[in-house]
Amino acid sequence: MRAKIAVTGGTGRLGQVVVERLAERGCEVRSISRRNTTVSVDLRKGTNIDQAIAGAKAIVHCATTNGRGDIEATRNLMAAARRAGGPHLVYISIVGIERVPMPYYKAKLQVEREIAESGLPWTILRATQFHELVAQILGLAARLPVMPLPTGFRFQPIDTGDVADRLARLALGAPAGRVADLGGPQVLDVRQLASTYLMVTGKRRPLVSVPIPGAIARGYREGHHLAPEHAVGRRTFEEFLAG
Repeated sequence: MRAKIAVTGGTGRLGQVVVERLAERGCEVRSISRRNTTVSVDLRKGTNIDQAIAGAKAIVHCATTNGRGDIEATRNLMAAARRAGGPHLVYISIVGIERVPMPYYKAKLQVEREIAESGLPWTILRATQFHELVAQILGLAARLPVMPLPTGFRFQPIDTGDVADRLARLALGAPAGRVADLGGPQVLDVRQLASTYLMVTGKRRPLVSVPIPGAIARGYREGHHLAPEHAVGRRTFEEFLAG
């Protein structure tokens, strides 16, 4: 009998790939989103969640908004999961959210805590920044005549496919609590990343380092968002751009 797995945010960048990976493993996958043409689910309003997760062995929670909305959406999802008998809840989070005081990170940390205290079987995976996010940031900077880069910042970008593979395996396994972080294959200075971006895209821009004040920037300079001891991602940033 095929395992039934629900994926929130199933039409998003990560969620789509998780749905694909689970289907490849022979699962019956139910993609949950407001744009779903079969069952439109609004996690923040709590509409149609029970119908969407009915019979699911596990729920991979990839849906995200912008801060407080994530907390409300996850509470509604967990309430529905309890009514459904307590499927395994797998949550994707971000490395360093307890040490970089960004409002979005604070909300993700609150979600982690509430999942751990929910009474549901759960697994939480933290990953470093996706290639797409780093490329988007660099692309915005490259629109200017000179490319401003935050002084002392490093990133460890990871491929969406690598994260999706790990989430699929976790969803089909036993609840494991907080598992080892998942990092990209390389920790690179933002100037290295910018040079790679310009080389692959064929653009030319002078690189200018810009000091950024504040606690959030300090957290990034100190590398709290990195997981160098878990650099297990397979696809590099240059390979991502070239592909």
